[in-house]
Amino acid sequence: MSTLTNRFSQDAVGGGPLRRRGAGRGGGGAAVMAAAAGAASPADKERFICIYPAYLNNKKTIAEGRRIPIDKAVENPTSTEIQDVCAAVGFNVLLEKNKMYPREWNRDVQYRGRVRIQLKQDDGNPCLPQFPTRKSVMLYAAETIPKLKTRTQKMGGSDQSLQQGEGGKKGKGKKKK
Repeated sequence: MSTLTNRFSQDAVGGGPLRRRGAGRGGGGAAVMAAAAGAASPADKERFICIYPAYLNNKKTIAEGRRIPIDKAVENPTSTEIQDVCAAVGFNVLLEKNKMYPREWNRDVQYRGRVRIQLKQDDGNPCLPQFPTRKSVMLYAAETIPKLKTRTQKMGGSDQSLQQGEGGKKGKGKKKK
């Protein structure tokens, strides 16, 4: 009975046979991961930064995935809009239409897509000096998306249809007994 108690007390301290050395938070696995990540060039497509539309969406909370201030965010951006804006400024852009943001519960086509952007060159310097960080890219995209032609045309057309629809409504009066 005493050997059984000793074995469990050793496990609780961390010296027992059930604990694997090198696994977990500070083990040797982290050093291997860091070495593998450092070996890949920033110009590889796997090393491009990912921007999901949820990062720029003003309808989302921070818990739901928004990464920029709400006053600078855009209403329901799409991955193609983000791609257009980033390609126009000169980034090397890759659109992955089938990918989805993991926190996005809505599986509609409108919410799908991920944009990969090459932020840094092989030597580690930014591709475009005015965008040194991923946050600067997100803020620029959110600032520029409302100025896109597709956005401005949608806004102008919807106002006219609302005004025309209001004049034609007639309500039925209550019948007298």
